[in-house]
Amino acid sequence: MIDVPPDQKAQVCRVMTAGMQQRVPHNGALGLELLDYGADEVWMRLPYKAEIVGHPATGVIHGGAISSLMDAACGMAIMVRLGGPSKIATLDLRIDYMKPARAGHAVIAHTRCYKVTRQICFVRGTAYVDDESDPIATVAATFARKAKKSA
Repeated sequence: MIDVPPDQKAQVCRVMTAGMQQRVPHNGALGLELLDYGADEVWMRLPYKAEIVGHPATGVIHGGAISSLMDAACGMAIMVRLGGPSKIATLDLRIDYMKPARAGHAVIAHTRCYKVTRQICFVRGTAYVDDESDPIATVAATFARKAKKSA
């Protein structure tokens, strides 16, 4: 975990957001932002923008943008669990869409890295608009990680 005093957490989130957007320009184009983090979990935001609307008549965000949010949030949950940047790759990303996001509203992802082995990380999470208990999508993911060599 990334352990900092509470008054510095917002600054750490800004730095982590900038790093994520720099390493993955697609995340920057979407405007993905780290809102908060814990020992093994993160909350990320996908802002509402006309450019990511999937169906202009309804104004609903495209599912692909939500997939990108969920993938990035899963990866970031792994980073905080491991204590910093690490080489990872998405192996499996299963997203169950339950309903469309509400037009005109940002989507929040909350993901948690619940298990880490030498080579694999396991993550679960939800995407929601206002209420996490009323998700628009859920995710279950596995990521490969480059294991550190033993001395």
